[in-house]
Amino acid sequence: MTIGIKKCTMEDLGLLQEISVKTFNETFRDQNSPEQMKAYLERAFNLTQLEKELSNPSSAFYFIYSNEDIAGYLKVNTDDAQSEFMGSDSLEIERIYIRKAFHKQGLGKYLLNKAIDLSMERNKAKIWLGVWEKNENAIAFYKKMEFVQTGAHTFYMGDEEQIDYIMTKTLT
Repeated sequence: MTIGIKKCTMEDLGLLQEISVKTFNETFRDQNSPEQMKAYLERAFNLTQLEKELSNPSSAFYFIYSNEDIAGYLKVNTDDAQSEFMGSDSLEIERIYIRKAFHKQGLGKYLLNKAIDLSMERNKAKIWLGVWEKNENAIAFYKKMEFVQTGAHTFYMGDEEQIDYIMTKTLT
């Protein structure tokens, strides 16, 4: 298996939308109503919203490839692009998703390590993310990767309020 990571550009906007909708839907559709999923997907992943995020200099998207197939993606934020400001010494992983067909191949760890490398290149002291309190597999993965729960915040799936744990890793 050949793994590659590519930083997204505006030319990737359509593909970014496609992989964003696909991975989010695969991950959360079984635990949420179709109405709430539809509302969230339309709000979060419409082309105008993604173009705005992609053009923000404090955000970056990366595709991960397994052989020639796009397997998932990563979105990181710094400074004012963070979904919750955790300080200028922090980098947020806002999205890290792998398509179901590529689970259990170490690709999530590969993307997480990419985010850690980006944090260190930018001299950040910590890296953080929000993970849905009911996503037990992801929480276990982040704990294994030495993230600890440091708080919680509200996430809206459509108009349904959900809780995300904030998990943080201090970098050395």
